[in-house]
Amino acid sequence: MFRLTEYMQQLVTPTPVRTRRGSGPVKPVVIWNLTRRCNLKCRHCYTVSADVDFPGELSHEQAMDTLEDLGRFKIPALILSGGEPLDRKDWFQIATRARQLVRMLALSTNGTKIQGDDADRIAEIGFNYVGISLDGIGQTNDWFRGVDGAFADALRGVRECKKRGIKVGLRFCLTEGTKHHLADLLKLCDDEGVDKFYLSHLVYAGRGDKNRGEDAAHEMTRWGQDLLLERAWDAVSGGRPLDIVTGNNDADAGYFLQWANDRFSAESVAHVRTHLEAWGGNSSGLGVANIDNLGRVHPDTYWSDYTVGNVKQTPFSELWTGDDPMLEMLRTRPRPLKGRCGACKLKSVCGGNTRIRALQLTGDPWAEDPACYLSDDEIGVEGGDRLMTTPFRGKSHDPAHKFF
Repeated sequence: MFRLTEYMQQLVTPTPVRTRRGSGPVKPVVIWNLTRRCNLKCRHCYTVSADVDFPGELSHEQAMDTLEDLGRFKIPALILSGGEPLDRKDWFQIATRARQLVRMLALSTNGTKIQGDDADRIAEIGFNYVGISLDGIGQTNDWFRGVDGAFADALRGVRECKKRGIKVGLRFCLTEGTKHHLADLLKLCDDEGVDKFYLSHLVYAGRGDKNRGEDAAHEMTRWGQDLLLERAWDAVSGGRPLDIVTGNNDADAGYFLQWANDRFSAESVAHVRTHLEAWGGNSSGLGVANIDNLGRVHPDTYWSDYTVGNVKQTPFSELWTGDDPMLEMLRTRPRPLKGRCGACKLKSVCGGNTRIRALQLTGDPWAEDPACYLSDDEIGVEGGDRLMTTPFRGKSHDPAHKFF
């Protein structure tokens, strides 16, 4: 996750770079898919969820045991996700205990069920943040999410959170079918007093892989980033507040550095770059982890074809601190990147971007990320000035391809 507003603030109010303390693996932010059941049918769903019960999901006892382990392991943050997490019958008990065990607790939801008792329960638990997903205004959102009325129900959820004093954000996936609503959604944030806006780039996983032809063209991605940079600067320079973050394309950090280089002193840009290098870009298998609905542990939510182990048999803390070869490679700095990513002058900032896209298209997790929208010249690669203007629309490589 690239915290655009936070790093832009460094240009106005510089602060010392934070360094990691202690030794051993980083304690990750854990994204936990409590259930695969969901009342919507989103075209970009990475879990291919549906409104049915899925066999093999963690029992209540297994879920609570996992929570206790996460608490003892002292993870910094836990994000309860799905499917739709509110569709799990014991979500309230899980969230209530999680609130006692972790410092930062967030809820990732489609928002359509946040009303009445459920809204009261969310407020009672004391979530630090509730992220509600929208993919456009009105019918565009409903088409993308596969259910009529989904926009109205999600907007009601936003308002119910705000009425109860809950910090709430909008989550938006940029695609060719939704790009024309980006400005409208930023305006919606202002109109509704939304605290945070999260733009997610499409990842080729689940239905997101099947619908990758809808991925935003690189020029359109740059246009979208320009809108976010303009809005973030408005907030940082004393205008309307809004915390803007992006996810699943760490090239956003490089694009931001170019924006800063055109407007600020070399000293200020160097300071921001130091902060970005301390962050390190893509954090799959290092600063972020995923537990899916069946208890399987993955390097992040999109690596469903690679499993470290299962919390039904082995505690998460043991799996994360073990000797898994893929985790070891993902934690290597610099990573063994190839192609444009390997030659890129910004790889210390973006960390090689989202490895799962390279894997899906080539069978090699260290190949260049096809969604990098920076030109050869911008990343310091000799021999051309490539800037793809259309997304890759080929077939996925066999996910059973061996990594090692």
